[in-house]
Amino acid sequence: MKSLVALTCAGWLTVPGADPPSVAPLAFGMTPQDAANALHAPLVYHHGRRGSEVFYAVRPAHIPGFYWVDRHIFLQFRHGCLTGWKNDWLGPPGSLL
Repeated sequence: MKSLVALTCAGWLTVPGADPPSVAPLAFGMTPQDAANALHAPLVYHHGRRGSEVFYAVRPAHIPGFYWVDRHIFLQFRHGCLTGWKNDWLGPPGSLL
């Protein structure tokens, strides 16, 4: 069973157009503009006081199949530098994804 799961995951990562679950273009110390350019998506202010803001970017997840899924990437900036990020998945309204 473990080998079947591993084979399925490896196959999913090789599907053309499928994004791996990482956010490889991001690096610690980036400015908000650098992060927006790396993600090819605008950053939207979420919360936080000046100097410690949290932004998010919405990117399509490119999951093969009939599912509508977007991936929110939350980015924490302190003093204008990227200090951390987190992926979050969002399904269609009313879904239990």
